[in-house]
Amino acid sequence: MCNSKPVAKDWYEVIPVSEDVSLIRETHVAWWLRCNMWHVRGRDFDLLIDTGMGLRPLKKEVAQLTEKPVKAILSHSHFDHMGGAHEFENRLGHQEEEYLCRNPTADDEEPVSYFPFVREETFSALPYEGFDHKSYAVIPAPLTTCIGEGDVVDLGDRQFKVFHLPGHSPGSISLYEEKTKILFSGDAIYNGDLFDTVYHSDQEVYRESLMRLRELPVETIHGGHFDSFGRDRMLEIIGLYLDGKGRMGDATAWVESKLER
Repeated sequence: MCNSKPVAKDWYEVIPVSEDVSLIRETHVAWWLRCNMWHVRGRDFDLLIDTGMGLRPLKKEVAQLTEKPVKAILSHSHFDHMGGAHEFENRLGHQEEEYLCRNPTADDEEPVSYFPFVREETFSALPYEGFDHKSYAVIPAPLTTCIGEGDVVDLGDRQFKVFHLPGHSPGSISLYEEKTKILFSGDAIYNGDLFDTVYHSDQEVYRESLMRLRELPVETIHGGHFDSFGRDRMLEIIGLYLDGKGRMGDATAWVESKLER
């Protein structure tokens, strides 16, 4: 049983990627689900791109990395990316995700099911005493600022252009820094099978977004899941998807295949 597992002493791990970028991960969430949270340092303020499942306080973890104000940017509103957003005063995301940020446990007045992703096998330890994965729910975190295609998030010494890349979800966004050719891509693209069968996914729109991404002169992609990768791998992932491969397909079957490893 999940509640027979030990309570984790440390829930988060921080992995320096460069002088001004760190990766934050929920160590005890299964590798096939856990979200990449990206902390980006700036002159005037810092960014936190995505906020994980919200199972343990995240804001105080980020406070150990910076004394500057932090803006939380949601690449989209899925539970594994917005769970900790409610802790932050400044929450930015796309207008198309605003409803689910306000109502993360409901879709057309029907409860959202986190299965097959949130299950006993998802956790190697507990976030706190008495945790029950069956009662997991996301705390509402209404957006304080809506950002969209062409907007620029200016940190003072770094500027990130917003690209609206729907398909995985209606308001999926990525942040691109032209100077370094770095892309923080959320779940628009990552180094693994792409998920295009969420209830509000649109496969034809997703194809258009990926074809658009293919033309962007990126060199480094920091995705919403799994390892970072370069342009050649990005083109390979996009090519596979456009050929009808490299897709998660049925989520339950996909998760079951990962549990067999």
